[in-house]
Amino acid sequence: MSTADFTTTILVDQTPQEVFNAVANVRGWWSEEIEGNSAKLNDEFEYHYEDVHRCKIKLIEVIPNQKIVWLVEKNYFKFTEDKTEWTGTKPTFEISEKDGKTALRFTHFGLVPDYECFEICRDAWTNYIQNSLQKLITTGKGEPNATGKPQTENEKKLSKN
Repeated sequence: MSTADFTTTILVDQTPQEVFNAVANVRGWWSEEIEGNSAKLNDEFEYHYEDVHRCKIKLIEVIPNQKIVWLVEKNYFKFTEDKTEWTGTKPTFEISEKDGKTALRFTHFGLVPDYECFEICRDAWTNYIQNSLQKLITTGKGEPNATGKPQTENEKKLSKN
C-alpha cells in the first residue's frame, strides 16, 4: 500500500458481518441517490451529487465479512480540470477483528495528494466513513447525502458554484 493513497480506519464493537452489511448498504451511509446494486461481486451502481460529482462503480472483489473492493469505471467532477480524476481508482473496505473489536480500514487506492480533488475528497470520505458509516454500523442509521442536503462544508461550497 502506498502511504499516498487516502486511508482512514474506524474501530467498532459490532461484528465483522454487521460492518460488512453496513458497507454494502451504500444508500444508508454515502448517498440516497445511488442507482443499481452495491452488495455482490460484479454489482454496478451509479452515484451522483447534483451536477458536481457523478461516477459509475463496479464491485470487483467481495469477500463476505472481510473485504469489498470497488472499481471506479467512470467519473465526472465539475470542480477539477481533469474531470475524470477518480476513473480507474479502487475504493477498498477491509474488515478485521482487533482486540475484541472490529476494525474497518478504508483505502481509496489511487486517490493521491497529486489529485486536484484530493483535499475535498479526503474531507468527504473522512465524513462518510468516520461519521455516517460509523453511525450506520453502531446505531443502524447513517447520514447519507440526500437531494439538496450536502453533508460537508466542501459539498455546501460546491453546490453554490
